[in-house]
Amino acid sequence: MVAKIISGKSIRGILHYNEDKVQEKQAKLILASGFATDINDLSLAQKLQRFQSRTMLNARVKTNALHITLNFDAQDRLDDAKLQQIATAYMERIGFGDQPYLVYRHTDAAHSHIHIATTNIKADGERIDIHGIGQTLSETARKALEKEYGLVPAEGRQTSNTLGIKAADIEKAVYGKTLTKRSITNIVNAVIRSYAFTSLAEFNAIIQQFNVTADRGREHTAMFQKNGLIYSIINEKGEQVGIPIKASAIYGNPTLSGLQKKFEQGKEKRKPHRESLKSTIDSLFKKYRSITKATFIAELARQNIHVIFRQNEQELTYGVTFIDNRHKTVFNGSDLGKAYSAKAIIERFGTTDKILIPEKKAYLKTPQKTSYLKKETNAKSYLKTPTQAPYIKGMLDKTHTDYSLGIPRKRKKKKRFPEQDHGQEQNI
Repeated sequence: MVAKIISGKSIRGILHYNEDKVQEKQAKLILASGFATDINDLSLAQKLQRFQSRTMLNARVKTNALHITLNFDAQDRLDDAKLQQIATAYMERIGFGDQPYLVYRHTDAAHSHIHIATTNIKADGERIDIHGIGQTLSETARKALEKEYGLVPAEGRQTSNTLGIKAADIEKAVYGKTLTKRSITNIVNAVIRSYAFTSLAEFNAIIQQFNVTADRGREHTAMFQKNGLIYSIINEKGEQVGIPIKASAIYGNPTLSGLQKKFEQGKEKRKPHRESLKSTIDSLFKKYRSITKATFIAELARQNIHVIFRQNEQELTYGVTFIDNRHKTVFNGSDLGKAYSAKAIIERFGTTDKILIPEKKAYLKTPQKTSYLKKETNAKSYLKTPTQAPYIKGMLDKTHTDYSLGIPRKRKKKKRFPEQDHGQEQNI
């Protein structure tokens, strides 16, 4: 079980987020604790009134709303009754058992998960201290409940073989701002909650798997200078679809400054999985006497690792990124070590996949085989999700011509014809 607590200043925003899911048939209210009405009879106005009457008891406290998510492994088969028990036990253990709270079961992902809306203002107007609650009370409660209910531990869930995040629906995105905003919100918050990343580029590499990208704008624009950020849904070619959404307009406020706070955390969270990724790459090269770039990408995809070879506008490869969806981490090749840089990796491929230009430290595409080094900055060129890889399969089905590249050829001698004007030469 993975628990996440987000504090905020608007219980209304938390309620609307969950109620919108209910309207879309992607969630349902399964528990209302501290409400004197049956959950089937509760209106949105009544839910809001119950929370506001509590927060008004201490108007000095601005951060008075909590949005808690409990995510379970796909192997955990949990019905509504069991989820109600787990939610109740969790709230008791973190000191919120007497608080009013609503529990929503969401069905918009491959795994079971619940969202809990509550407030930290008690009946006497006192404030419940929530500083560090995620690392203290919540972690203790999580581990205890995993044992009590026989749940897959959070560590085990991180190595799950499914992403658990649905990609944005490109076709629906063209119909308007509301659908686009909801899709982006779901994906961005799920990634921030579960993945470890250390830069905006790494964050983008992850969300692009789900048809979403984050853009700062061009370097000299006002948006870039002011650290602005917009999110867009993109198609398979990396082209924007639908209406861009400002980061500040998305629930959870995934702005650039908010993401930057995650970068340092990501460096620590991904450390335990560095050696595992290196070992997986090493074992792949040991498995094949000679491996092509296409096979390398496809084999890692089968193990839930997405590979992106980064190229500049001249289509020269300058870097490689590994998105380890098993452990929800991202590494640039150079972060793993010199042996895993783009240069080192490509040098180990068959000669049909490279021509090395030492002085530029880059690689030219093979003139006879351009299909393997087309621009790959778009994360969906090879894989949307680990189960959707028709492009990779097509590449594997292609026959690789066995010939060597880069060997100097003897130039044909050119014969000069005296009768030609202007001293022109002609090949014979």
